[in-house]
Amino acid sequence: MSVIKEFLRYSRQTIIPEIGDEGQEKLKKARVLVIGAGGLGCPVLQYIATAGVGFIGIMDFDTIEMHNLHRQILYTESEIDQQKAIVAQNVVSKLNPLIQAEAISEKLTIENAAHIIQQYDVIVDGSDNFATRYLVNDTCVQLNKALVYGSILKFEGQVAVFNHNGSKNLRDLFPEMPDPRHVPNCNLNGVLGTLPGIIGTMMAHETLKLILELPSLKNELVLFNTLDWSFTKLNF
Repeated sequence: MSVIKEFLRYSRQTIIPEIGDEGQEKLKKARVLVIGAGGLGCPVLQYIATAGVGFIGIMDFDTIEMHNLHRQILYTESEIDQQKAIVAQNVVSKLNPLIQAEAISEKLTIENAAHIIQQYDVIVDGSDNFATRYLVNDTCVQLNKALVYGSILKFEGQVAVFNHNGSKNLRDLFPEMPDPRHVPNCNLNGVLGTLPGIIGTMMAHETLKLILELPSLKNELVLFNTLDWSFTKLNF
């Protein structure tokens, strides 16, 4: 019965010659860690789960708040004050019962980063602070793990793939972590709720391409301004 379910569920993507049954098997065997189940993490989780990524780790130590709901679309008012990772795990499991999802309701630290990240094939960074981004990047470099990166602010987003098949990493683009006091952030400057959906979906798309061994971003930073629909790729 599960074989029939898999065929019916994934048929519209396995019919693509570049994917096929072989590609779907790659997705089924893949282990992806999504760090941050917020604005970016929510669409990433939805799309990699429904595409059939076999094991998904969801790492977030935060709880759901009212101001999250305009953009963090896995959650509802009835779940305010609950752990994001646990609620996201429940939603993802309902979206696709054929996969496994694990909730990790703890903060990524220097002490636990390597132990957690080493268990996965691809890491997706949906965090919202520079300390975590650099910790994730440096750990992925240390463990030779591919990293899908994204960030958002107001109407603009960025996407990149780091440390994949010898490609460069975050420190090649921004060598030192900036002082958070001098960098705009969503808490102070805001973000339109649809933007993380757009950028998060792009991140999910790159994640699936990495698993499927399709061409992906390499030493390129995508800059996407959704206010005037300007799309730029910077080589680094």
